[in-house]
Parts: sequence; C-alpha cells; structure tokens
Amino acid sequence: MGSQPNIASAAALIADPARAVMLVALLDGRARPAGELAYAAGVTAQTASSHLGKMLAGGLLTVETEGRHRYYRLAGPHVALALENLASIGPMVITRKKALTREAQKLQFARCCYDHLAGRLGVAVTKGMLKKGLLVAADNKRFEVTPIGAEWFSSMGLDLTKIKPARAGLARQCLDWMERQHHLAGPLGVHFTSLLCNEGWIRREKSSRVVEVTPMGWRKFEDHFGIQEQVLMERDHKEA
Repeated sequence: MGSQPNIASAAALIADPARAVMLVALLDGRARPAGELAYAAGVTAQTASSHLGKMLAGGLLTVETEGRHRYYRLAGPHVALALENLASIGPMVITRKKALTREAQKLQFARCCYDHLAGRLGVAVTKGMLKKGLLVAADNKRFEVTPIGAEWFSSMGLDLTKIKPARAGLARQCLDWMERQHHLAGPLGVHFTSLLCNEGWIRREKSSRVVEVTPMGWRKFEDHFGIQEQVLMERDHKEA
C-alpha cells in the first residue's frame, strides 16, 4: 500500500475549538507563551499544555525555549495557509445582524495573515496593483509580476531578483477569509509587507494581528493606489 497524507489527523487537531482559537492567535507569525494562549482559548494552563503538546506532535506548531519560558508559533506559512483556507469555507460565524466588536472591525480592516498584509486594506492594495498593471492573475492561484511591476517594486526598494520564489512562485493569491477576495501573499507579499513596516506606512500591534496605517501611510496608499482613508473607513463602518 502506498503512503497517504494523514489529512484526518491534522483536521482532528484543528477541529477542537480551543486548539482552533490558539492557532488563530498565532496567525500573525509571532511566538506566544502557553499562558497567553490558554487565556485566549479560555482554558486552564494544564489543558492548554495538553493541547499544545498534541499540536506540536502533529506538526502544527514549533516551540522555542527562552530561559524558563516556552514560546509557541505556527510550524510555517503552510499551516497559516491551511487555516486561512479553512476559515474561508462556509458562512462567517458572526452575522451582519450583530454588530462586530471593535477588535473584530480592526481585524477585518487590516491585519497580518501570518507574514503578509490582509484584510480590507490588503485586498484594496492588491486591487490597486492589478489596476495599475503591476500584477496579473495567473493559473494555480498565482500572481505574475509584469515588467512595469518589476520596475515599480524596484523603485520601492525591492529587487525581485533577490527574492527567492516559493514552490507556488514569487507571488500567490491568498483568499481573505473575511473579505472573500484575494490579497497578495507568497515571498513577494512577505517582503512588501516588511517594506511597508520599515518605511513607516503601517505598524503592527504588539499583542494582536491588527495592523494600523500611519498618517504618512495613508498619503502613500492614496498616491500609489488611489486608496483614500475616508472612503475605506466609511465602507468599513457601513458593513460592520
């Protein structure tokens, strides 16, 4: 009998509600201690330890030891991709009849999807790139960078020849589980998000997946992609 991927085992690990909450809490790519993950999932430290041990053994997590503390993170972007894809299947848990919490509104507006920009802002930026002809949609959920796009990214300080493509290529279409539209992922998405942070367009909150846009960032987003803060914000409040 040939070897088969153990999909059922991974699915069973993710299916537990407490473990699912812990995994989602790690979707920003940062490492977090067991106590913080236990609090997020609403379980005791002992229960959290058991869950984390199972997810480590199942290949969903990795752990780092720093002094007396252990910090957990997702095993890689492939785990984040699986979680985001699962989240996009089926209807949203929160219906539009019930007002979103302030935190949920901020996550929907702009957040980190493991290591790249997501949310309404991420989708708007990707649409802007497509409209300007920097990217074109390709087969197998990929984006291809056009010659004009290569010049634009170079002008922004990103030398595409120095970015190592992943198995899925340089740029990938990631389905945003809240917006139900694609945003830019893959190595290019990672490097572009890092650039936005380093250049001061956006900043990541320390204890959340939320991303905030700086005043300079709003000016830059409008200059490059025609994204206006007031328009995007008004749409956010209308749909909340």
